[in-house]
Parts: sequence; C-alpha cells; structure tokens
Amino acid sequence: MEGPLRPRLANSSDFQFGAVATETIENALLHLAQQNEQAVKEAAGRMGSFRETRIVEFVFLLSEQWCLEKSVSYQAVEILERFMVKQAENICRQATVQLRNPKTELQKWRALKEQLFNKFTLRLVSCVQLASKLSFHYKIISNITVLNFLQALGYICTKEELLESELDVLKSLNFQINLPTPLAFVEMLLEVLGYNGCLVPATQLHATCLTLLDLVYLLHEPIYGSLLRASIENSTPSQLQGEKFISVKEDFMLLAVGIIAASAFIQNHECWSQVVGHLQSITGIASESIAEFSYAILTHSVGTNTPGQQQPAPHKAARALQTAESSNT
Repeated sequence: MEGPLRPRLANSSDFQFGAVATETIENALLHLAQQNEQAVKEAAGRMGSFRETRIVEFVFLLSEQWCLEKSVSYQAVEILERFMVKQAENICRQATVQLRNPKTELQKWRALKEQLFNKFTLRLVSCVQLASKLSFHYKIISNITVLNFLQALGYICTKEELLESELDVLKSLNFQINLPTPLAFVEMLLEVLGYNGCLVPATQLHATCLTLLDLVYLLHEPIYGSLLRASIENSTPSQLQGEKFISVKEDFMLLAVGIIAASAFIQNHECWSQVVGHLQSITGIASESIAEFSYAILTHSVGTNTPGQQQPAPHKAARALQTAESSNT
C-alpha cells in the first residue's frame, strides 16, 4: 500500500463509450439532471469561494503525486469547497451573536478564525483522502502516507488527529460526500453523444475535455468572470449581479456542455455546430448559452481564434444564460 501506485492515464484506451444500454443511460442522465437542478436552486451565499486557483492546484498536484484518478481530484475539490463554506458560515453566524457583546467575545471569534486557517492544510488532505475512499478501495491513501506528507510540510499530526479531521468533515456535511462532479456530467453527455451519431468520436473528445476541465477549475474566477460580464453587457458587475450569478457557477450541466463544445471546436471545428445542436437537444440548454460558455473557455485556453463568427450577440447570451438556469432537465 505504501509503495508507488501506478497511475491510470487519462487516454482513450481507458474508457469505452457505447457499452451501456440506452435505458440505463437515460435513467442516469435524468438522475444527474435532477441533482443539478437541485444544486442550482440551492446555490447561494459563499458557494464557490474556495475553488481558488492555489487551492485547486494544491489538490491536483497532491492527487497526481498519490497517483489518484482524475475523478478523485474533482471530488476532493468539491468536498473541500462545501466543507469550508460550512465552516465559514458557522464562524459568521457565531460572530453575529458575539458582536452583541464585542468586548468579551471578539477574541473568541478571532480564535475560531485562526483555528480554521491553521487546520486548513489538514482539512484539505482529509478531503483528498476521503475522495480516494469513494474511488477504488485499492487506491485508498493510508494514514501513514498522509502523516508522512504532512510531516514533510512541517505539520506535525497524530493518527488520532487525522481521524478526527476526517470525522469533522463527514459530520459537517452530514456524511453526504459522494457529490456529483462536472466530470460525471461530461462523461454522461459524451456517452449520449455517441448514441446520437456525433461526428467527433467520444473517446477523442474525452481527453481534451479532461484538459479543459482542469483549466476551468484552475481559472475558475477569470472564466466565470468573463462569462458574467458578457451576459450582462457590463465590464463592472454589481455585487447583486455577482450574487445572482452564483447559480450559474454551480450549474455543472452548463459547465459540461461548455467543456464538450469547446473540446469539439479544438478537435474538429467543422463539426462544432453539430455537436452544439446535439447538446442542446439532450440537455435543453440554449445553443447561445453553450456557445457563450465554450467561447469563454476557449478564450482562456487557446486564445481568440475561437468560434467567434458563430457566437451569439451579447444580449442574446444574456437571455440564454437566464434560460439555462431553468432548462437543465
């Protein structure tokens, strides 16, 4: 268990599309769509605050060092995101109560915040370890491996503290850590595209989708920021507009179609319109929204030589994004 694990490379030979019965695919896609719709409805407050570039990069590099599946990386980021949001909300809630008597309670509030900062690395590693346990049992990261890693960073921790950290994450999220990730949506839609006669092979798209999905995670704020500015036709969004846009940030179905459309343009731009049409018919998301999202992704990845001529006008994109929030079924 402590020896080097052989990584499973993300290439076309690792995946087989078109091997699942259509009825199974339909049921799975419907289930994902329902989960996504619920997540979009509940999106509010500080959601997405902890998908910051340095945090995501840390998780990705750590997962790579431990030779974990790509799906584990995304799962760990989502677990950490939701856990940290819960912790931040708890601190703010306590601060609201304590400010009624600031002279006696302000120090306690600062201590809680400092404790959150000091344990952040431990919590991050716990989230990666928990995500590994949701993957394949033979790739679970053992406590010894984690402790050695933390020690190398100068973070002294006991096995008991490590277990308590995992339990804290689990309790905070009510043991609901098997969260859907954008990769699940991407792979499900690729499966459906294969049955719909997409001209670009799913296995060919898959590797590019993984690269672009990494990019979106690493450049989360710049990409979604440009998408927000395009949707409202304003270079300086207000705080209220930013808060309303949180639901778009949590819309993994919208992210998945944007990723696949951008991948299709990179692989074979002549088939881009066909792929977008298929994605629209599958998800109900307006083609303008898919185009706008793929444009934002491509602009931040390969530059401005994107499907610009096929891009909707900004006012159309704004309406389409609003439509996308309520049509991911």
